[in-house]
Amino acid sequence: MTAPLMPTYARAPLSFERGEGCWITATDGRKFLDFGAGIAVSALGHAHPQLVAALEAQARRLWHVSNLYRIPEQEALAERLTEATFADKVFFTNSGTESVEMAIKMARKYWSAQGQPQRHRIVTFDGAFHGRSTGAIAAAGSEKMCAGFEPLMPGFDTVPWGDHEALQAAIGPETAAILIEPIQGEGGIRPLPPQCLRGLRALCDQHGILLMLDEIQSGMGRTGHLFAHEIAGATPDVMMVAKGIGGGFPLGAVLATDAAAAPMTPGTHGTTYGGNPLACAVGLAVMDIVADPEFLAGVGRRGRHLGQRLSALKAEHPAIAEIRGEGMMMGLRLAEGLSPVKLVEAARDVELLVVPAADNVVRLLPPLIVSEDEISEGVARLDTALRSVA
Repeated sequence: MTAPLMPTYARAPLSFERGEGCWITATDGRKFLDFGAGIAVSALGHAHPQLVAALEAQARRLWHVSNLYRIPEQEALAERLTEATFADKVFFTNSGTESVEMAIKMARKYWSAQGQPQRHRIVTFDGAFHGRSTGAIAAAGSEKMCAGFEPLMPGFDTVPWGDHEALQAAIGPETAAILIEPIQGEGGIRPLPPQCLRGLRALCDQHGILLMLDEIQSGMGRTGHLFAHEIAGATPDVMMVAKGIGGGFPLGAVLATDAAAAPMTPGTHGTTYGGNPLACAVGLAVMDIVADPEFLAGVGRRGRHLGQRLSALKAEHPAIAEIRGEGMMMGLRLAEGLSPVKLVEAARDVELLVVPAADNVVRLLPPLIVSEDEISEGVARLDTALRSVA
């Protein structure tokens, strides 16, 4: 009999039974230092007491009612998010992919409501990752993700990362928006320079189009700022959030200005589970911690410590071609001929969890609560892993 799970994942031969903080214990008893955080999801580590308490308390009261009714926890979390960001309005989803799908709809609805439905095209960037729905893979345009799923949703113009002339040429009378990650995650931890993000904001203002930021991986404190675009001081019209916002509980959101959200009237979009009481109770507990300026300052300090330790590691290892990233969202681009997958496997052999990415990069995405001692320990284990594959 074949295994009942669809074979869509190349899973490691490893499973876990419990975790605490930045450590996670496998079913065979080995204890791993987690520098992957479930791909930047477990922002506050494993079994954080405040998140556990919030989930348990809400679970004893009410789990689900649907969006046919007001949800006080949802309203409270929306208020927290708008107070802390550029946004005036919030729509809750279950995942980052769902947030991207809604943002695509919003960009088109924004212009349709103004009597210009021909303005439906969205400019995106090579190397992007916005999820795996048909709309999200069409937006990214990756041949690897798109092959076999054609015909794809039309309306996306993908330009090379960093090619300003191609970007200018892609904007025309049918353009509705620009969609970009301030730091590409799956694409290999490629940060957009602050001056470029400010330039994109100015370009969108010049052409009257929407700037939509995918902060699904880079948001919720990962860079030492609540959201990565704050580094540049440039605000979007629409922003997608997920991963860290639920601390491990499925939760996503779309944040928007009043103007961008105005056409989203009753019936234009919906979700059965999105923003349910359980998810929003956890999201509120996450915001209580992550949105605190002192907490973010600590993430920034420890992120700089991580960067310094990685720089020292690079000096010892020709296998590391480049260090990329910001805060707790770091990438090691390996020299040509070295496989990120092999390094990830070697790290597992020394009880360290890291994550591969495109462009020959290994990602380090530790929980935001990681200590300097744990950072030093993680880099020491990475050193051992590098020596074994070099």
